[in-house]
Order: sequence, then C-alpha cells, then structure tokens
Amino acid sequence: MQPRPRSNLRGGDTNTSSSASASRGPEQTAGARSKTLSHSPHAGLFDIGLETMNHRIAGLFAGIGGLERGLARGGHSTAMLCENDPAAASVLAHQFDDVPLHGDVCTLAALPPETTLVAAGFPCQDLSQAGKTAGISGMRSGLIGEVVRLIERHKTPWVLLENVPFMLQLSGGRAMDVIATAFESLGYRWAYRVVDSRAFGLPQRRRRVYFLACLHDDPRQVLFADETPEQAERGDFRSVACGFYWTEGVRGLGWAVDAIPTLKGGSTIGIPSAPAIVLPDGQVGTPDIRDAERLQGFPTDWTKISESVARRNARWKLVGNAVNVRAAEWLGRRLARPGKVLEFDTAPLSQTGSWPTSAWNMGNGRVKVFASERPIQRSYKSLHEFLLYPLSPLSVKATAGFLGRAERGGLRFPPDFLRTLRDHLARSQDSEVPRTRAAA
Repeated sequence: MQPRPRSNLRGGDTNTSSSASASRGPEQTAGARSKTLSHSPHAGLFDIGLETMNHRIAGLFAGIGGLERGLARGGHSTAMLCENDPAAASVLAHQFDDVPLHGDVCTLAALPPETTLVAAGFPCQDLSQAGKTAGISGMRSGLIGEVVRLIERHKTPWVLLENVPFMLQLSGGRAMDVIATAFESLGYRWAYRVVDSRAFGLPQRRRRVYFLACLHDDPRQVLFADETPEQAERGDFRSVACGFYWTEGVRGLGWAVDAIPTLKGGSTIGIPSAPAIVLPDGQVGTPDIRDAERLQGFPTDWTKISESVARRNARWKLVGNAVNVRAAEWLGRRLARPGKVLEFDTAPLSQTGSWPTSAWNMGNGRVKVFASERPIQRSYKSLHEFLLYPLSPLSVKATAGFLGRAERGGLRFPPDFLRTLRDHLARSQDSEVPRTRAAA
C-alpha cells in the first residue's frame, strides 16, 4: 500500500552550511515558544507563521555528536552530553567544548533541570536483554534502563531514540514491545519511522529508526508531517558508482546503486572497515575517511582529534556508529516547527511478530502506518560526484578474500560484477610484482 498524496508542505532541495555551531542554539529560554523563525536555509521547508519550540537537549550515548549537531541546526541547544568511549568523548570535548560532558550514564544522577528533550542512540545489543523480560521491568534492564530512570525522574517532555531497523524484529518483536509498553506506562504518546539518509541528498543507504515520545504534544507532527514517494534505483554499476561490503560475499552483499551501503562500526571480520566502491571504469576501492564523515553529514576531519587517544582506523568505528547529521537536522527543524499530520493509510498493529517500519500510539491503541522511508527528498548528488578524495584501491588480499567467499556462496550478483573484480585483482597482482622485484 502506498501513502496517500502529501499535503502542500514543501520538501525540496536545501543547502546547509557546515560551519554552523554544533552546540549553540538560539539564545532563548529552554522550551520557550516564539512567533518567528530565525533566518535559515531550511526556512522554506516548513510552514511559516507557526509557533516554534527551542529545546534544551541532554544527549545520552552521544557518540561523536551527530544527533546533537543536527538538532542544533534546527535551532536547539545542548545542555549536556554523556559518552563513555574515550575516542568518541575526545571528539565531543573538542567539537562541543562549551557543553558539560559526563562519562558514564550509569553514574549520572539526574538530567540538567532545563532539559526538555532527551536524545539517545543507545546500543542495539542492549535490547536483546530487555526483550527477555516483559513490560517496564525489561525496559529497566541494561543501559536502556538508565534512560528510563532519568526521564522518569525528570518527567522529560520529549524523548528521541535512534537505532537500527533490526530493533523492530529483535526477539521476534518482543524488544520493541518492551520499549513501547514502557513509554505507554510512563504516560507518553509515541511514534516512530524508519528513515533512509538518501532522503537528505547523501549517497549512503542508511536506514534508521527514529522513535519520538512526548508527554503533552503530538509526535506525529514531527515524524509524519512530510512525505515523498519511494524512489527508483539510479542505473547500474556499469553506468554509476556502486557500493558493496567487501567483508561479505556469502550471505550478503550490501549492494547499493549510486550509493554506498550503511557505514558500520564493525564488520563480519571483526574490524571497523569501509565499504568498497566500484566505479563504471572498473576501479575498485574504499573511500577516504574524510568522505565517510561527509557521507554522515559531518565536516571533513570531524573525528581527527580522536587520533590522539586511539588508532587512526578507529575513526571508521566512530563514523559508522554515528547518527546522520542531516537526518537529525530534519528532525530538529520539525521539532522546532511541527507541521500538519498528513493522511496515511493505517491498520491496527499486530501484537505478535516483527514490527512495521512506521507506527504510532496516541493513547488509543497502536497503529501501523504505511509511510515511505523518505519524508523529504533533497537534491541528490551522485556518489562519484560526491567523493572529494581518491579511492584507496581494494587490496589483493581483500579482493581475493571476497571473490573466494562469493564463489563458495550462493548469492546472485549483478551481471559482470565478479568479472570486474577479477580484472581488478589481476591488475593489482601485476602491480605488486614490480614492487616486489624492486624491494629485492
């Protein structure tokens, strides 16, 4: 089922300067409403003349600050950050140098009193334990239980959670039921939606769940006030750059046309690594870490400071675990200026099995929503044009390993794809022979 035609809200291309302050929002009282919207390159995206809300944010499991940076672009400001990973904390301390930084959510006694929004990208694996115990007792287990402890004590008006879509099927849907039940027990209305970062003009296929709960308002005015139809693929690997996971090959490929697959903090071989890109001319390589930062909406070298406390390769884990800045910015601008809830096809939500990609509960029952994963569609720059830095050729070892797994597995690949990789492997091996002789 397809969503019904959208309203006249505009969701076209917008440009955003990366020089905007990551931590400082408008100088307004936390939670205060105003009748005007500050000058913004996104001002045309939303209804003009509505009241605005500027939140004070407590960022838990903050990573490298993707949520907070994006929300700041929407007009909000950060009251505190909490992160226990030393490399990620070094980035936060450098990029948000005027924001208090706490090291461990388990020892955080309370939220800042001015907090109106808790933003948390909690670890997905933490839900596995939560899903083993019913109701709010399960929600109180593990690190996600620390979020419940803090918002229950503070009576936080708004809560924003981000996680991978796998959370919707974890433990046969039980983990998601634990989250929904916990927020319902605390008196929250909630809505969530899976959103693909390609909606914001970035050539990375990155699907994430954004779960928004509030005590007094309507979270649908943030998540379901925008809609565009699903987009068709943009050619094939013989005409556009395509991405894939070189660490896979047996059960998955992560194939992405004119995009890279999701940047991840780890891989099946146990190390943080970049996806590979195959260009139409047959080049095969991995992107530069600075382009990876840009694919997540950050300026180049956002994570460079982390090299003072961790290995350079650790930057891939930081970037892969981050929340996409442009997705967070869309949320921030909708939080600042909620819109009219559009009409979508809906159905009662089944109480068993995996959860749908969009749903809500406004206090009168859980509802499945037929919404696309692209609420807006900013102008899309092709992957090849987006990259600013040269690819690092995929090594002989990595290429040979992928081809070996692919030949043992039963996956179907795009026509001529494996031949392109074999040609790349042959060229790479030929180029290694002169270097070997020179070394001898």
